[in-house]
Amino acid sequence: MALEDIRNERIKKANMLREAGIDPYPAETSRTHAIGEALKKFAALEKGKKALVIAGRVMARREHGGSMFLDVRDGSGTMQVYLKKDVLADEYRRAVETIDIGDVMEAEGTLFLTKKKEQTLEVRRWAMLAKTLRPLPEKWHGLQDVEERFRKRYLDILMNDDVRRRFELRSRIIAAVRDFHITHDFLEVETPVLQPIPGGTLAKPFTTHHNALDIDLYLRIAPELYLKRLLVAGFDRVFEIARNFRNEGIDATHNPEFTMLECYAAYWDEDDMMEFVEDLFISLAKELGAKKEIIFEGKSITFKKPFSRIKFKDLLARFALITEYGRETRDSLATRARQLGVDVGSHESKGKIADEIYKKICRPHLVQPTFVTNHPLDISPLAKRHAKNPEEVRRLQLIVGGFEMTNGWAELNDPIDQRERFEDQEKEREGGEEEAMHLDEDFLEALEYGMPPAAGLGIGIDRLVMLFTDAHNIREVLLFPTMRPR
Repeated sequence: MALEDIRNERIKKANMLREAGIDPYPAETSRTHAIGEALKKFAALEKGKKALVIAGRVMARREHGGSMFLDVRDGSGTMQVYLKKDVLADEYRRAVETIDIGDVMEAEGTLFLTKKKEQTLEVRRWAMLAKTLRPLPEKWHGLQDVEERFRKRYLDILMNDDVRRRFELRSRIIAAVRDFHITHDFLEVETPVLQPIPGGTLAKPFTTHHNALDIDLYLRIAPELYLKRLLVAGFDRVFEIARNFRNEGIDATHNPEFTMLECYAAYWDEDDMMEFVEDLFISLAKELGAKKEIIFEGKSITFKKPFSRIKFKDLLARFALITEYGRETRDSLATRARQLGVDVGSHESKGKIADEIYKKICRPHLVQPTFVTNHPLDISPLAKRHAKNPEEVRRLQLIVGGFEMTNGWAELNDPIDQRERFEDQEKEREGGEEEAMHLDEDFLEALEYGMPPAAGLGIGIDRLVMLFTDAHNIREVLLFPTMRPR
């Protein structure tokens, strides 16, 4: 039957209920028990013969002569309900005529075990709570058009238990990350999403306009510069689980709108932060029942202290055969990049080219938890220099399964040095580098009041969920990923 014919038939059924004085979309329900609760307490409730009311969506329907069985599911579980013609009389006829798979209903009755030992509710009264006008998809998990699952995520979750569990796990992961920080004396804060200057990372922002103030504003690309203002304010440890926005491409690990955790700890350096990250990931694995080992993309990954550490330039030497990064010029590195199949823009700095080589050639080899350190200065404008080698910074990236999980550094708190870095970034942006940072005078003024030495960290929550749920595309862990309208 065509969809429009099915829809018309269901509209007729809704009107049948209305004609009988029954609202097919009532505001109230008499539910006394969630289905999961009723199943958990089944033995006691069955023995007491006390009536209860459950409510949920009809997921299956089976008729046998003068009886009908329905599988009813809510967010906590599924229960079979049993309707008998000789018990319900006219209400049985109404049920047969108007209940379809997908409808939301409530059922009142007592619990019993069938001959096949199925936990069942024998119905003495039922009511429609939401009459559906469209049928549920029969084989949603096997849809050829995978994008349809993302466009209609509500059906994807409804029909696919694995998807439902993934998003339940996402909630647990975020709660565990939050609790871990709070347990370690971090204060959760909120900073502006609309910012007059986009800062805190290298990224292209989304621009909008505020009519009342008649000013352009930017959707946050990172909360970093506001969180560091709070270190100046005297909060020693702060964190934020922030929704960020970057006007960049969409691929397996990038979505323009995403969730980040950023945290900052005064009087820490990058070594303190790496130890903190190790403890966090080991704690997460235990919290999620994985102990110290998980499976990601068919590979076993073990979280055990200490995680491996390797310098950025040593990675280039090992996997890209760039053995003396310090002696490379911008142009010689660009030539090497092209040989490796890495695109190079005319505006890109030596460090940016090296970073692109690292991402494509080196990073995929890092399967076990590994900290990459000592990055080039020109791609790390907010990080402290190394005293022994001022062309490198005190930075850390945790790579797991070939993906970047965290990014952080010992924070630059010298306002003069920071101004010079911002000015260099301005020159790069004027030269065509759209992701370069803007000079932020207000932040520089805050630094001049004195920010204690500190370490900061960013964790991509979406990638974290990908890792712990063995998802291979970021859209699988976003409830409503960004997509082109039809």
